[in-house]
Formats: sequence, structure tokens, C-alpha cells
Amino acid sequence: MDPTDAGAPLLSDPVQISGNVVPMTLTTGGKLRWPDRCLSIAKDVLGFTVEGSRIKINAVIESGPGICCPGNVGAPMRKTFTFEPLSEDSLRLWNQRLQSVIDSLGRPKKLFVLLNPYGGSRSAPKVFSDDVKPLLDDANIHYTLQETKYRLHAKEVAHSLDLMGYDGVLCVSGDGILVEVVNGLLEREDWSSAIKMPLGVIPAGTSNGMAKSLLDSVGESCTAFNATLAIIRGHKISLDVATVLQGQKKYFSVLMLAWGLIADIDIESEKYRWMGSARMDFYAIQRIFCLRKYHGCIKFVAAPGFENFGEPNELGGEIDELNSNWVMQDGYCGPTFDMKGFNRKIEGPFVSIWLHNVPWGGEDVLAAPDAKFSDGYLDLIVMKDCPKISLATLMGEMNKGGHVRSPHVLYLKVKAFALEPGPQADDPNKEGIIDVDGEVLARGKGTYKCDQKTLMTYDKLHIKVDQGLATVFSPIN
Repeated sequence: MDPTDAGAPLLSDPVQISGNVVPMTLTTGGKLRWPDRCLSIAKDVLGFTVEGSRIKINAVIESGPGICCPGNVGAPMRKTFTFEPLSEDSLRLWNQRLQSVIDSLGRPKKLFVLLNPYGGSRSAPKVFSDDVKPLLDDANIHYTLQETKYRLHAKEVAHSLDLMGYDGVLCVSGDGILVEVVNGLLEREDWSSAIKMPLGVIPAGTSNGMAKSLLDSVGESCTAFNATLAIIRGHKISLDVATVLQGQKKYFSVLMLAWGLIADIDIESEKYRWMGSARMDFYAIQRIFCLRKYHGCIKFVAAPGFENFGEPNELGGEIDELNSNWVMQDGYCGPTFDMKGFNRKIEGPFVSIWLHNVPWGGEDVLAAPDAKFSDGYLDLIVMKDCPKISLATLMGEMNKGGHVRSPHVLYLKVKAFALEPGPQADDPNKEGIIDVDGEVLARGKGTYKCDQKTLMTYDKLHIKVDQGLATVFSPIN
């Protein structure tokens, strides 16, 4: 740490550490210094406790040799530093000044925690007890813990929760609980204030795309420890939210929409859930060598710089058809659609259509390397045709985003998007699956578990982005 950035002394006093009296200084720049150490309150200090005449600083430091030297970065670990002021007045001053600096950082003081005990490998309870709870306790953050009991339970809780007593909602799960919370908040009567509630994500599920995207944006590994630190530190960013609309039905998405190959792999591989994470790779091989193509059409409003993708779209009566479906509903109805802007289209058949709001679709799938959290656009990945061997190679590039550079892939940004899904090219009696944020939004005839009810039908739907509508806790760069 550069001493020139520390600021003027806010409090400087001799204290006792390990039996030795040494000078200790707290600066206006938020640095706590003594001869052996310099801690940043914002980055290194979680909180502190006063025990009798002693003050215990709960901190996070980099493990391994050279923890004080820039460039030698190890995995973070918890560590407690204890010092003893030399008088009661000094103890009182240290208590007040330390608390004042921590309070000035805008950190959360009370969180509502939603934990999914059934997701993924059912590891969320252990993740919370081993990684999350100790850090929250160190930071003196109070919390209310609610385990989800069934699908959409988190949505129900978010819809009715009294938010006034909390500084954030923490999701200990995969991506599913976060999506439910966003939908619950946006269906409230007070949605415009509710959606401003900061949301935190702890990776504890099968798919941890949001947590991976947030942590990877600052070069940190996707761990529950790192994700919890980001929440404690209280740094926040805006997050785009996409509204999926079909008639008078709506769904709010923060991650992705897939149709074709990616959706088929994601949803149909559930029959091999006993294989764990290997089920995706196993089923991907099956789908590649028994490749399906789907008839259909996509229409979109291209972002600046992408206006030449696709072909011109001749607009017809669908303008009035779409707008006539809008009625007053409880909660947020979504952004206004103007079909006049949908001036580009691409006709099928397609191997895959993939829309992404954030870079990572999972911890090992860099689906949209150019995606931003709040740029107001969705990243669209289109594949119309691809030889099977090339497709297998392309799929192997997804862990580092190399697939978007393939000549068989179109990669662009869109502000709004319309999907008109059709049947399989080789079998008109079979249709496809539309997957949004890892859940089935619609199933066509002849698909896996096609007898199960879904929110929407396998038919035309529209998507548009609200820039920065939601707020998430994010790591500090």
C-alpha cells in the first residue's frame, strides 16, 4: 500500500500489541497502520469487536509468503489482529473512529438470506455455514435466513417481504434463486423502489453464471468466500433486466435465453442428472452427432455498429398486434415495444439461438465475452449451420469464449429481439424448447417432458432490455 494515499491522521495513539507498545494510526484515507502492517479499512477490514480493554480487528489478508508485497497475491484468508489502547479514553476514541470509518463505506448492516438446500449437489447449507456465515459474523452483519421449500418459493418471499428492514437480499444458490427474486420484486405494487434493493449472489448451485461473471470481471475466482467479501464490502453496480413478453404473459430475465442446441443440452440433459456436472458434456456429444435444426425467424433492433447483420425486415400488422396485448397489470409491465424498430431479421433453419445478458453462462462457459452488466443490450449468438466436427471443436472453445470467433457463428448486440420458433427441419411433428435463465419457458410438441405446463407457449415472443434496472453487489476492482 502506498503511504502517500493514506491521508491525514484521523487518530494516532500508542497501543499495546503482543506485549509491546507501538504507534498506531488511523487515517482519513481509511488506512490502519502500525509498524508491522497497513490495512485498508475498505478492502481488508471486515469489522471489529471490543472485548474488555482490547479491540479485535477482523480482517481478510492474502495467504502465503509476501502478503505485504504488491504482486504476490495468494488466496484470501481470515485473520484477527488484536491491540489494546492504553487508557479508557483511548479505547473509546478508537471504537468511535473505527466505526465511523466503516459506516462511511455504505456497507450492508442487515441482509435477508435465501438459501436453496436442494439445488445442484445440495451443498448450499454447507457453503453458508463454512464460508458465508463466518465472514458475515466477522463483519457484524445481522441476517435473517430463509430456506426455500419448493420451486418459486423465493419469488413468493421476494414478492411479500418487508424490505424496509434490510440492506440487501442474498441468494445462496445457483442462478435460479436470483432470477426468482428479480421476478418477485418486479411483480410487487412498489416494484420501482423494490427493484433498487441490492442483490447478492453466492455460488452454491449447478450453474453459477452471475457469480462467475461478477467475480471474473475483476479477475477473482468464483468462490463463495470471494462472493461474500464482495457483498460485505458493499460495492454495487447496475444490472440490465430483459422483459420476455408473449401476449399478456411476461417474465423477467437477467441471464440468458436459448433455443435450439444450447437449450436442448441444458434441459434434456436433466435425465442424466445422476452424472453430476458431466451430464452436460455427455449429452452435448449426443446432440452434436444427432444434430437438430429448427425452422423459424428472428427479428431484432441492432445496437450501433451491428446494423448490417441480417436482412431488412418488412414491417406489417404485427405492430398493432403487439401493442394491443398491453393491459394494466400489477407490478412492472416491462418497457414499451415499438416494432417499427425491428428492422433486421434472419431466417432459419437454425442450429442454435442464444441471447446473453452477462458474459458467463456457467462457471466453465464464457458464452458472450463482450457482454456488459448495464450497457442496455443483449449479446446475440446465432448459429445457422455448422459441420459436426467443426461444431464439436467450437463447443470445446466455449470455456474461453473462442466460439464467437468461428465463421459459423454470428455475434452481435441487440436492444430488442423477437423469436418466431418453428418445428424441427427433419421432423415437422416435433418442435423445440425455449430456455430462459436455466428454466423451461416453453416446450413445443414432441419435446422432452412436453406434457408439463409452462409459463408460455411455443410461439412468437418478444424481448427488450431495461438498462440498469436492477442492482447487484459487485467486487471492488
